[in-house]
Amino acid sequence: MIAKSIEEMLLTKQNSFLIPGDKVASVQEDNPLTHAFLLLTKVRYSKIPVLDGESHLLGLLTMPMITDRMIELMDLSFDPLKDLTVKDVMQTEFDTLKTTADMDLALHLLVDNPFVPVVDEQNVFRGILTRREMMKAFNYIAHNIENDYEITEKASRHHISKLAGTEIKHA
Repeated sequence: MIAKSIEEMLLTKQNSFLIPGDKVASVQEDNPLTHAFLLLTKVRYSKIPVLDGESHLLGLLTMPMITDRMIELMDLSFDPLKDLTVKDVMQTEFDTLKTTADMDLALHLLVDNPFVPVVDEQNVFRGILTRREMMKAFNYIAHNIENDYEITEKASRHHISKLAGTEIKHA
């Protein structure tokens, strides 16, 4: 559980957490893989969302998913891509956050993901929560928490530090 003071400070920055879906590069499930290859090359994102015609989140797509199909023995060719669509190679198992999710879950998911897609209750893509934006919020907290809160050390806590392999206990 997140400390109340930290959560309150995070919530002051929550408007910058979500990058809206209309600002995120995405592809449709029925787009040709050649189109997705060109888009990923141009936007230089490592991974992009895959949507259906009604903006429901269906999967994620990376450049390696496409290039794996382009490799033929000792050669690289676009030929295998001409008859494939995004849905033929996309990742369908991945973490998501509902718009109603709490901050604790979001932080846990961002440990292992550079971003997490955010969807509403009907699985409509609303945007992405990025580790970068969350780190900016924690940077803000690290530099400002003492402006908003008085930080005191608990008297019952003992601090242990190591000095040249010897433990030194501080009260």
